[in-house]
Amino acid sequence: MSTHLSRRGFMGAAGIAGLTVAGLTTLSACGSGATVGKGGAKASAKLKLPTYVAAQTAPADLAGNAAGLDATYLRYPKKLTKSVAKTPGDGSRITALTETFTTPAPPQAKNGYWQELNKRLGARFDMTIVVDQGVDAYLTKFNAMMAGGDIPDLVWFPPNQGIQRVPELLDAKFHDLTPYLSGDAVKAYPNLANLPTTAWKTAVVNGKIRGVTVAYGSMGQVYVVNQDFWKPVGGAEFTSAEDFLAKGKELLDVKRNKYVLEPAYVNHIAQFAQWFGAPSAWRLEGGKLTHQYETEEYQEALAFAVRCAKAKLFWPDPNLSTTMEKMAQGSLGAYVQSFPSFLVDAKTYDFPFGVIVPFAAKEGATPHYNMGYGSVGYTAINKKADDKRVKMLLRVLDYLAAPFGTEERLFLDNGIEGKHWNRTSDGDVKLTAKGNSEAVTTAMPLAFLAAGPEYIYLPGRGELAGKIHGWQEDLLKIAQTNPTSGHFSDTSTSKSPSLTTAMSDIQLDIVAGRKPISAFKDELRKWRSGGGDKMRAEFEASLAGK
Repeated sequence: MSTHLSRRGFMGAAGIAGLTVAGLTTLSACGSGATVGKGGAKASAKLKLPTYVAAQTAPADLAGNAAGLDATYLRYPKKLTKSVAKTPGDGSRITALTETFTTPAPPQAKNGYWQELNKRLGARFDMTIVVDQGVDAYLTKFNAMMAGGDIPDLVWFPPNQGIQRVPELLDAKFHDLTPYLSGDAVKAYPNLANLPTTAWKTAVVNGKIRGVTVAYGSMGQVYVVNQDFWKPVGGAEFTSAEDFLAKGKELLDVKRNKYVLEPAYVNHIAQFAQWFGAPSAWRLEGGKLTHQYETEEYQEALAFAVRCAKAKLFWPDPNLSTTMEKMAQGSLGAYVQSFPSFLVDAKTYDFPFGVIVPFAAKEGATPHYNMGYGSVGYTAINKKADDKRVKMLLRVLDYLAAPFGTEERLFLDNGIEGKHWNRTSDGDVKLTAKGNSEAVTTAMPLAFLAAGPEYIYLPGRGELAGKIHGWQEDLLKIAQTNPTSGHFSDTSTSKSPSLTTAMSDIQLDIVAGRKPISAFKDELRKWRSGGGDKMRAEFEASLAGK
């Protein structure tokens, strides 16, 4: 990730072959919560979330679980199941607003994947695809469509792009999907019933299910290493933060242009904070919230990052754009990545990957691993659709949410056999040039509208897939979640992106040596008065069911 609030890692979408995506370093809880306004929390607590019914798919070689462990396939399964019995569409045109972080998809008329998608959906599926050009690109298009009244059938609500007055907008322009999806009603859409319960919580606002959750891996960011880089010091195993620093200094070789850490300072601070025992965003004790910024543990992590910088462990160019190439060359030792995008990196690059599982930074510290939200927003349905059309649109989203091990997912990820992909002698799926130009680029914006549960499958690299599954098991043993996940703060929606940016910027300045470490507490006071304290109060009220 870059030194700024990077968007790489936002979607990751390990289920989409060859995909790499982008994301904010920290997902705020905007738009993902249970309440705004009086009684919202109580209503949300009473809501019956969609009943979970596991899909019948080709069995994984290494099973996943509800805690966030991803099902792992060492080879692409030969016998696939069919998860959608009938063509979901009704022959009509369907419009959608979504986003992409990769090369724009070729237009339908020149895109064999998109044409085949239309056939399989039984509809002309027209997507307005916003090509990411910074944090406000999607928001700008979204707001223009809302203001203009020309709202598509399906609209993706991202979790962290500052959409204002979400509950009011949903009530005015979009369907309450509770009657269609709550409890056993979701069983009419088997692939949606297969989505994790944790993911559905982020689609609840004021006690109503306001969209189809866009499932995403529940694992958070991960510290990735090139294991060969660390061999001279006995591997990437550490007994304390001091041990990490000492080994880093030993491996540093400025003359040979060999550095230990990518220059994404804020991401490293987040990792160090887990070693020192800081909370995931907020700490909840006795009904009261303390933000991670306010904790001694987080501030210790910042001070440790300053020491790493003074020791010259970070790559000297803060705008390094070739992190993965440097990792593969052995010129870098570690970088931070979202777990889904780490899976994509493992498909794309060939070096001995490893993971640093958080350890105690010092005696008495309790290390943690921060879990993610399990979704990247939700897809809402235009209120103008009548009951029959709502059900049809839900069937289409059900198709797009097909899990791995099904015929539908094989197509969605890879396109048409013989055109977009071929089977290798080992039975793995290998994309063609046309597959990369058509299937991959069109699959990404689809994945922002609906996606199946995350899984681990690395073509031709079953051994590494098994290791990653094991690392996940280790991380889950010390996992912690943000206690405000599933709760709504209107201030978080409107203020969190800018406040987070300001706090990240001050940390960049401190680690880079441009400002003293005391500047952090000065900025923290501004964070509190600028919205942090109000967020705290709103989340506390929601957690208390008020």
